[in-house]
Amino acid sequence: MTLPAFDYVILGAGPAGMAAALTAREHGVKVLVLDEQSQPGGQIYRNIETLKTTRPQEFQKLGQEYQSASQLVENFRQCGVEHWFERSIWQISKDLSIYHVNPEGEHDSSVPSLVQAKHLLIAVGAMERPMPLPGWTLPGVMACTAADVLYKTSGLVPEGKVVLAGSGPLMLLIACRMLDAGVRISAILDTGNKTSTLESLPLLPKALRTPSYLFKGASMIWKLRKAGIKMVSGVQTVEALGTQKLEQVRFRKGSMTETLGADLLLLHHGVVPNVQITRLLGCEHQWYEQQRYWEPKVDEWGNTSVKGVSIAGDCGRVAGSKVAELSGHLAAFDMLYQMKVITQKDRDQKSKHLFEQRNSHLAVRPFLDKLFQPSKNWLVPQDDSTLVCRCEEVTVRQIRDAVKKGALSPDRVKSLIRCGMGPCQGRVCGLNVTEIIADESGLPPETLGYFKIRPPLRPITLGLLAQLH
Repeated sequence: MTLPAFDYVILGAGPAGMAAALTAREHGVKVLVLDEQSQPGGQIYRNIETLKTTRPQEFQKLGQEYQSASQLVENFRQCGVEHWFERSIWQISKDLSIYHVNPEGEHDSSVPSLVQAKHLLIAVGAMERPMPLPGWTLPGVMACTAADVLYKTSGLVPEGKVVLAGSGPLMLLIACRMLDAGVRISAILDTGNKTSTLESLPLLPKALRTPSYLFKGASMIWKLRKAGIKMVSGVQTVEALGTQKLEQVRFRKGSMTETLGADLLLLHHGVVPNVQITRLLGCEHQWYEQQRYWEPKVDEWGNTSVKGVSIAGDCGRVAGSKVAELSGHLAAFDMLYQMKVITQKDRDQKSKHLFEQRNSHLAVRPFLDKLFQPSKNWLVPQDDSTLVCRCEEVTVRQIRDAVKKGALSPDRVKSLIRCGMGPCQGRVCGLNVTEIIADESGLPPETLGYFKIRPPLRPITLGLLAQLH
């Protein structure tokens, strides 16, 4: 059977994927973009086309960065790239044969379910770091980004009393958006580490090279305080309380414990690279201590240790939408050089200003990564009865007991107690499992590794498999 073949297959239609597609198409390369959503934009610019045309008032409320991205999406639509939306990747072979299905499990005979790539760009972005705490599986407790997706997709905003807990600039951004949408925010519980503020100060001078990021952060904090929202810093524990659903949020700061009535608790503990596909392909990874996550090892162009596979955007190191877009262009230029479409001299000349812009945006990242460094209190749940693996309902205590029996890697824990064996394949619990093993064993996380990722990356029915050629 002859597979549909493309010079360049891009996974993800966020800022990185769209930018790479634009550069590749400008040089006549045959490109295919696959994405799980129904339209381009990624998570950060989700539903941008529909919002602009059908809900212009909400489009304006999402800010200048979101609005300006509409031009990138328009250029992407007009560049002639082939794009298949609502496609979920479930397997990629070593020869870069890519298997994909409809995320809803529906068979679509008009779209080939298997394609061949000469070069593969992974631009699937980041995912929210889970924040397991007592009661986090109650109805009424959800991730901040989930609430943001509902707002962008359907215009849905929460009613009743809303409490936000966690740390990071994205939590502040989402709180400001909710405030603009008329949501009643009862409190914002900042779980950040107080010592990180002092430790980040030596990095501030370099961060001042891009003052717009700092100004934006200060503006968001001022806006929330001006609105009279209760903001508590240095929060050490948070519990979601209720019988059938969330009713209260209890938190502790030092010797003070307080309980708030709440209808919705939104959690956020930063974002981390989505490494499921790079793990599946066997790319080398390294531990990023500052933000406590795994990231693929790449060169300055985004090339991984696997030939023909590169990455762009936040599925490498998390650095925001502007850096993601620039990294997409850079990855595409290097791909063009590898395919001998352009010379090395052309690649370097065309990329020089892109590197300069990217370095300018990256200047603030060491400061932000240190300022919002994850606290151990939240990486390793303090209550041993807390669920860590929601798919298989595995608690902190069960993981600690497995370590005591000699399981000193996530895969050994997985084989003993099924942690990470559920539908998400350890995507949600993986980092917390590593942190708990490290805490119990006293070993550094970077020596413990990560779950071995196997296909299917997403659940797929036997019926759908039977329909594939």
